[in-house]
Amino acid sequence: MLRRILIAIVVIGGIFLLFKYCDFKKNDDEDITYNTNLIQQQILNVGKLVVTEGHFSEVITYKNQQKYLMDMLSFEKKALVVVNADVTVAYDLRKIKYDINEADKTITIVSIPKEEIKISPDIQFYDVEQSKLNPFTGDDYNKINKSVKANLAKKIEKSSLKTNAQNRLISELSKLLITTSQLGWTLKYDGQVIETEKDFGKQIKL
Repeated sequence: MLRRILIAIVVIGGIFLLFKYCDFKKNDDEDITYNTNLIQQQILNVGKLVVTEGHFSEVITYKNQQKYLMDMLSFEKKALVVVNADVTVAYDLRKIKYDINEADKTITIVSIPKEEIKISPDIQFYDVEQSKLNPFTGDDYNKINKSVKANLAKKIEKSSLKTNAQNRLISELSKLLITTSQLGWTLKYDGQVIETEKDFGKQIKL
């Protein structure tokens, strides 16, 4: 009789432990799913355009000369060109690519989209001089617009605009770092573990 009671106690205990183990596994899986969804939500939160704006001005003189009769006769056109341009540098983080490994509790940023530079020049012409044999045409305006954008691109490279945009980018991505750290997950980018905001700065190159 005592033997049967002991066997019954062992069986009941085993069943209880089995249920507890299954319940533990269920809770663990639920935690991983919850954390994964939370991380994905954080990625969506930072997945917005990170924009830095700047303003540039310049004044150029445009000249063009048409010659006739073996260069003995020429007709010149010229104008003073004043340029005011608004420039934006943006990262569209909606295009960020990432991989989530639930087993290792690791999120890897696969790629970050390249910055998008938009130049919006306002071009004004002053002191325009032209003749009927050499008037301003659409081709002249296209040449001026192309030259203006090329000059502005050089100014942007020498300015702090792209650096400021990069700092904004790192600031946005650091929000994801905070979330993963709080959940006990590991964040990686470009093959390196990201532990601090400075690590992003070392890995992200313009």
